[in-house]
Amino acid sequence: MKEIRYIFTFTNAKGRREEFDLQFDDAFQLCGQQSDSLPEWTRLDFHQCENCPLNVREQSHCPLAVALSDAVSRLGNVVSYEETHVEVITAERIISQATTAQDGMSALLGLINATSGCPITGFFRPMARFHLPFASEPETIYRAASMYLLGEYFRTRAGYPADLELNGLLAIYRDVEKVNRGIVARIRASKTQDGALNAIVLLDLYAKSLPFAVEESLAELKPLFSSYLR
Repeated sequence: MKEIRYIFTFTNAKGRREEFDLQFDDAFQLCGQQSDSLPEWTRLDFHQCENCPLNVREQSHCPLAVALSDAVSRLGNVVSYEETHVEVITAERIISQATTAQDGMSALLGLINATSGCPITGFFRPMARFHLPFASEPETIYRAASMYLLGEYFRTRAGYPADLELNGLLAIYRDVEKVNRGIVARIRASKTQDGALNAIVLLDLYAKSLPFAVEESLAELKPLFSSYLR
């Protein structure tokens, strides 16, 4: 299988540069995030998410916290509104954006969240495979709904009933909200600056707002599908 990599480079106004070379296995799960000296806030029982299905007797560390720890450590002293140039390099394209630190980190952390091995955020791994940094809300809704309905196609092929009302997608977002609260509590305990915290908060705002915006936004997209309705 062709190697898939996302290279994020953050450069601030003073010329400080941080590069994150994310590599993934065949199932598009993040590779190379283990460490012999993980911070205390990555332990599974440290502010464990209220809906976490993992057992501390079987697993010592939160896979999502472990995956985030490098980015939080290296960007933890960044102030959220700091002007930052972010470049994202993939095999297909280069995306370049002048933005704030929190928006750039949100694009990075969103990809890490979905591919970390967390059983809750893992529902977004298919969407992460075709990650679109700095996507707008309509783009995100379109991609999330398309991902979920393709998942329902695979479920019907496996003999499961289909959910064409997107109820399951809304439930996934509600679960992700709880994960975001847990991660914010962990990162706050690490005493970083607000950049990493606000990046997670931005992701959480999407998780909170998208369920309410889905029906309205999809109705606005309906005219695009007129050829399918004849």
